Amino acid sequence: MQKITPFLWFDSNAEEAMNLYVSTFKSSKIVNVSRYGEAGPGPKGSVMVGTFEIEGQQFLALNGGPQYKFTPAVSFVVNCETQQEIDDYWEKLSDGGQTQQCGWLQDKFGLSWQIVPTILGKLLQDKDPAKSQRVMKAMLDMVKIDIAGLQKAYEG
Repeated sequence: MQKITPFLWFDSNAEEAMNLYVSTFKSSKIVNVSRYGEAGPGPKGSVMVGTFEIEGQQFLALNGGPQYKFTPAVSFVVNCETQQEIDDYWEKLSDGGQTQQCGWLQDKFGLSWQIVPTILGKLLQDKDPAKSQRVMKAMLDMVKIDIAGLQKAYEG
């Protein structure tokens, strides 16, 4: 059993969110779902809580009502090896949501994601400060991160 599990509070669309996430990531599945019964407090048959898994990481999703909302103070980082991966995750997760600077987006449920290339850390941590500064400047001008643009900036 996983020691720490992210617990995501949705208003009433936990099932829709779980379905989006497991359809977006290749190695994912819905593990189980508990539904509200006659006693409520949610509508009978709607999801109370569900467990889903992405890339071996389990998450819990609750339909808890409108009391709490997601903020960008907590986000999930998706490490991508290729531009195609970035493009695919970006398209699926930003659909109906909002895109932001430096590879950040909020999906249609308000959950924040960072879609970043794995090479970014290497480029930003280069021993040559001029190279790393050019990469940082290029990234700050991007919404969706473009690997070729980062590499071009790195090379000068």
